Amino acid sequence: MNTLKTFLLMLGLTFLLMAIGNMLGGNQGMIIALVIAGVTNFASYWFSDKIVLKMYKAQEIKQSDNPELYSMVENLSKADHMPMPRLYLVDTPMPNAFATGRNPKHAAVAVTTGIMGLLDSRELGGVIGHELSHVKDRDVLISTVAATIAGAIFILARIAQFSAMFGRMGGGRDNQGGAIGMIAVAIIAPIAAMVIRMAISRSREYQADVEGARLTGDPMALAHALQKLTSGVQKNPADVNPVTAPLFIVNPLKGQFLSNLFSTHPPMDERIRRLEEMAHGGIAPV
Repeated sequence: MNTLKTFLLMLGLTFLLMAIGNMLGGNQGMIIALVIAGVTNFASYWFSDKIVLKMYKAQEIKQSDNPELYSMVENLSKADHMPMPRLYLVDTPMPNAFATGRNPKHAAVAVTTGIMGLLDSRELGGVIGHELSHVKDRDVLISTVAATIAGAIFILARIAQFSAMFGRMGGGRDNQGGAIGMIAVAIIAPIAAMVIRMAISRSREYQADVEGARLTGDPMALAHALQKLTSGVQKNPADVNPVTAPLFIVNPLKGQFLSNLFSTHPPMDERIRRLEEMAHGGIAPV
């Protein structure tokens, strides 16, 4: 169900992008919109992992650096029939983890020093299983494409705003009506794109929770980890770029005052409830 939901949401983002392009310049505008999305997606596809790892000054972990953690990632990767991703450490007391990379052959999993000091090996295994599920399902690529399409929509919406303000404000009622329509699109389209992008992120988090728990065979380990991480992030916040927030297993942004509609992560209580349901033999949605 989450996979179908993700597909429909991505389709909605693409249609929204094309509709704005068509409104601005007909078929030619649609083509320009798709070109913008294509160029940004290409750049993100090849360089997003390097950018994120460099942004957080992540240092690669070799087997000799941390044999226990390295073996954990290696064994879980083998169990999931996928190449072992590169392993990185981010020096921050904020307990968290994230995965990045365009596909399983070019992936990286990063953990923070904070998470290494907070979780026991069983709980850390649950987190690693979650992140490996993101890698296997190419969730980083999906999130990157969603983000870049949303970014293209923001660009076109800004063009629509300036077009309305400077290109169509003079003249008769028809032109004024067109200008009002442009301004409405400039306001509504970015909000719609953001809502869809956040919904995609939440859908993929649910999926990774379920698949990660199945990989380790221990749903409660991940549930306990999520409880600890939620509290730990609030006690040890870090300076995190909001654009990268969806990558982390727990929302790294402090002071969430907006509704769940605008959150990059599902409600933590619901995530834990689903994992507890799995542990007690219930059927968790996929």
